[in-house]
Amino acid sequence: MQSKTSSLAPALNYFPTLKPPHKTLAFHRFSVLIITFLAYASFHASRKPPSIVKSVLGPTIQSNSSSADTGWDPFNGPHGAHRLGELDLAFLSAYSIGMYFAGHVGDRIDLRLFLVFGMMCSGILTIFFGLGYWFGVHLLGYFMAVQVLCGLVQSIGWPCVVAVVGNWFEKEKRGLIMGVWSSHTSVGNIIGSVVASGVLEFGWGWSFVVPGVLVILVGILVFLFLPVSPEHLGFESLVKEIQMNVEVNGIENLEGKVESEEAGLLGTESADVDTGADSLAAIGFLEAWRLPGVAPFAFCLFFSKLVSYTFLYWLPFYIRHTAVAGVHLSHKTAGNLSAIFDIGGVFGGILAGLISDMIEARAVTSIAFLLLSVPALVFYRVYGSLSMVANILLMFLSGLLVNGPYSLITTAVAADLGTQTVIRGNSRALATVTAIIDGTGSVGAALGPLLAGYISTTGWNNVFLMLIFAIFCATLFLIRIARTEIKGNLNEGKWSLYSIGTQ
Repeated sequence: MQSKTSSLAPALNYFPTLKPPHKTLAFHRFSVLIITFLAYASFHASRKPPSIVKSVLGPTIQSNSSSADTGWDPFNGPHGAHRLGELDLAFLSAYSIGMYFAGHVGDRIDLRLFLVFGMMCSGILTIFFGLGYWFGVHLLGYFMAVQVLCGLVQSIGWPCVVAVVGNWFEKEKRGLIMGVWSSHTSVGNIIGSVVASGVLEFGWGWSFVVPGVLVILVGILVFLFLPVSPEHLGFESLVKEIQMNVEVNGIENLEGKVESEEAGLLGTESADVDTGADSLAAIGFLEAWRLPGVAPFAFCLFFSKLVSYTFLYWLPFYIRHTAVAGVHLSHKTAGNLSAIFDIGGVFGGILAGLISDMIEARAVTSIAFLLLSVPALVFYRVYGSLSMVANILLMFLSGLLVNGPYSLITTAVAADLGTQTVIRGNSRALATVTAIIDGTGSVGAALGPLLAGYISTTGWNNVFLMLIFAIFCATLFLIRIARTEIKGNLNEGKWSLYSIGTQ
């Protein structure tokens, strides 16, 4: 996806040796993966502090740890857990609403500048939340307003990074590539957990300020170095290759057949012609909803993300308020321990992407992970408190199985659906389709933490029952697609042991 108004990153103009023919397509693909990885990891690192400081801001508990819980008004009263859940709702509701608009806008303007704008605003607003500590702010409205604004600008990030990566990589190996790449979510959560927990002892405000500064610094890196698409550097268009594969022979007089994407460079004049082609027209919002597979995967992600974000925002609080081997852990230890869930998520995203590439069935892979996550959550709830070893192992397994399908749907599936042949390989649908899928998922992400805040007051068993119910709902939306995948692969003979082993 590229816009007529797109510009080349300044550093690529200032340092000609970073441009072709000095640097290959493989080099720039790798650099795009690294830059977008760091960009979205920093986004998620700045989202983690609210979950880390929950146990500091929230209602007091009686514990045998050395730390004293005094809370922070207005979150430390008898309805403190409700207020904390409403704070999550404010951010995630704004995020889900903004996601729909962000994808639509991202298909029409310079992706790099749009992404940088979102990162700078996100960093500033995260810092503003932390400033409430030093200025002694106790107004719920202040924190809610900051979270709403932060949710809106953070929604810019995901459609932009997925669209950029989709511009640089063909469909065949997206599952593995984007499975590895999508670990930025978990890596960002881990960084956010470690950083926010590490500075928590100096005051909870620092848990927001440091991640906020991190987002701003990475935003500068994106502004300087990120190329939006291969055409901007003169490489052959991946979109054009897809179009040539799906067009009916003889419709267009295609003189001088295009070589493979690695073959070389295009002149600037032909790149301009490609940019102006009808095939690059941005897709409409309702038209994107009607694309095959978009709605089922979007509603599946609604429930899958509900589960994942409930852990994201409430796991440190849960660990702090649940004795492990009879001992209540400190705020810092609970925050650091929650990172195990995200470490499992890193492996889950990679494993789901690898398996889905091998068997060529995204829905089947997602369903398998979702169903296996149910006993994992039950075991974590029942046996996780027996010992630290049991807690870590079961938390890792839960993270692997819960985040596997979530990562797969938000990356490889979204990119596949956004460049499918029914829209003639139009990569300018990428941001819109990605925004629809992740935006719908983000509605579930907003609902999950809110429900957890209210339901947790009746007992954590009820929270886990809610999560299991959501997992079954997510599975239902993919059954029809999975059945189609199974029939198609069996009819084409792709699921023999030999064919899978030679993928």
